[in-house]
Formats: sequence, C-alpha cells, structure tokens
Amino acid sequence: MEIEEIHITPWEAEAFVDYERLVKIFGAKPLTDREVDMLANVAGEVHVMIRRRVFYSHRDFDIFLEAYKSGRRCALYTGRGPSGHTHLGHILPWIFTKWLQDKLGLELFFQMTDDEKYWHSESGSLEEFNSLAYENILDLAALGLDPSKTHVIIDSEDISYLYPIAIKIAKKITYSTQKASFGFTDSTNIGMIYYPVLQMAVAFLPSELYRDQVMVLIPAGIDQDPYWRLTRDIAPSLNYPKPAQIHNKLLPGLGIGGKMSSSKPETAIYTTDPPDVAKQKIMKAFTGGQPTAQLQRKYGGNPDACPIYKMYEMLFEDDDKKLLDRYNACKTGNLLCGECKAELAERVAKFLINHQERRGKALNYVEKYLIRHKFDVPKVRNPNRNTK
Repeated sequence: MEIEEIHITPWEAEAFVDYERLVKIFGAKPLTDREVDMLANVAGEVHVMIRRRVFYSHRDFDIFLEAYKSGRRCALYTGRGPSGHTHLGHILPWIFTKWLQDKLGLELFFQMTDDEKYWHSESGSLEEFNSLAYENILDLAALGLDPSKTHVIIDSEDISYLYPIAIKIAKKITYSTQKASFGFTDSTNIGMIYYPVLQMAVAFLPSELYRDQVMVLIPAGIDQDPYWRLTRDIAPSLNYPKPAQIHNKLLPGLGIGGKMSSSKPETAIYTTDPPDVAKQKIMKAFTGGQPTAQLQRKYGGNPDACPIYKMYEMLFEDDDKKLLDRYNACKTGNLLCGECKAELAERVAKFLINHQERRGKALNYVEKYLIRHKFDVPKVRNPNRNTK
C-alpha cells in the first residue's frame, strides 16, 4: 500500500498499513532491542505489547527511560476523545499505560477532550460529550488505573489548568502550520483550529504543576502523532522538555479495512456491549480466511490481514507459543475461521463480564480521578525560571 493512499490523521486512520514506512515518513524511530532491554532493566519485565511490537515506534523513549533511571521526575500522558462508549481499540494503549504506571510508579495525566468532540461533530451537544467523558472514566477505573496517581482533565471543566500554557503555545504556531499538520481548510471552524494547542498543553502541565522539568511519555496510537511533532518543535522555545512518545499500532475493526472506530459500531466491540452482542459481532466479522471451509483447508488463510487474529495478537493471547501455533494453523488450513472466531468470542465475553462488573463498582469513586480534586491551578510564571 502506498503511503499516499494511507489516511493517518487524528480523526481518520487505517489499521492495516505499512507501519515501517510510516516510521520513516513521520520521522520516528523503530523500537529496537536496545529500548526493550532498557525498559526491562527498570520495569523488571517486558510487556507483551512491547515484545510483539504492538508498540513499535517512538521518539526519545530511550531518553525518557534514562531520565527515569537517573531519578529525574517523570510522568505519563494519554487521553480520550469521548465521542461515545469506549471500545477495545481505545483501551489497548490504556492497558499498556497502566502497566507502566504500576511498574514505574508514575503519575498519569489523562485528557478527556469533550471540547474537541463537540467542535468536530456535526451533531450532538457539548453536554452530551461532557457526560460521555465521565462515562468513559469508568473504563479507566475498571482497568485498574490507580486513582491516586491518575489525574483526569476534562477540557470544558478544567480549562483553567490548560489555558495559561495554551496561550504561550498558541503564539508559537501559525495557521499555515495547523493546516499543513491537520488538514484544516477555510471551512474548518475555529474551535477545531485552536483545539490542538490544548492537547499540546497537557504535555507541559506536569512541569507547571511540579515547578520542575518533568519528562513526559505519551503512549498513544500513531494517529495522534501530528500533535506531538508540533509539541516537540516548540518545547525548547518555551523552556519545557520535549515529550517522548511510544506509538502503538491500531486495532483493526471487524469489517474490511480501517481501525476499530465508533463511526462503524457494528465492527467495534464496546466495553458496554452485552457479552452475547459482542459474540455475535465477532462471529459475523470479516477474516483473512477463504470463502469456504474446503478452500480454507486446501489453501490456508492469511492471519496477517485478519482482524480476528490481530485481536488475539494484540489483546487476547499472552502465550507466544500458542499465538504462533494459531498463526501456523491458519496458514496451513488446519484452523477454520469459525473455530477461531468462536474461541475469541468466548474470551471477549469473559473479559466484558469482568470489566463491566468493575465498571459498575467504579460509579462510587469516579470523582477520585479528577485533577481538580488534587491540584491547584498553576499560576502563570516566567518561562525563564530556574530549573533543576
């Protein structure tokens, strides 16, 4: 697939793409054994998503790990555009982020961009997207993110944390740069044009809150990369550390092509789906197999182009040997798509039952995640401050 045909923006992205070529186009670095060994050294083990290169490219991940090992203050940052219920594609980077929080003991700053979703949407009220932000926080809780170390910023309510930083960022970025980076046109509303500075601002928020040069790592999908390229470009001029990133591949939807997306609900597994509904979606999913069982046994399937196999690889099979056996059984025709789907359906249903139980309990303590209950709004100060 030619890079010109690939759609990778914060609002449109494909899942089955040439990721190696994207690394070159975006100017990132492939994750190598060196960074993996560095992570293992500080964390004590390697997460399955790193081992399988679900997280596969980075910017300054090695520098971040060196800073952490040296005792420098570090933090995590990721987020969610609350356009609807959370699906498995959304929580994929959150699972890895939780692992980093647990292993490294890091604070996480989590942005809920209800403003962006309102500006980007052709329908729907700000109140609806704001309500979804609170609803989505339940999934953070259900995954087990530590409420004492997880600080959720809801843009429309917590703008006072971001705006003093955003003012300084906005002066550094031109409309021409915004158009080139995000594909904005003359018909794009000015809310969307301004919004990126708010997402960039969170990368610098820990430095303001702690009055320190905080190294920030952003685990997120490659589709969010345009924000971070700009953030890194302007960071030195504002006397902030450049945020580091580690990019994950996108979980495919259950249809033909594309990432798992709320715009195609029939091809997405939501954390709120009744288990039986999730099973039905999986059993109807597109696969990399042959049209008939007879042809599958004769020619085998293509797991590399199969969203069902990718769900095993990226989320639902921790055992590397079992995953390899599944891959080979598909390629040789010894595994039929119906069998593979049925097993995945059971695993997903079990996950949803447990997740939804924890989600229900989180209703009692969702407020513990909100940044406004933990930090005062940082005051504007001279960017040429003394640093440690």
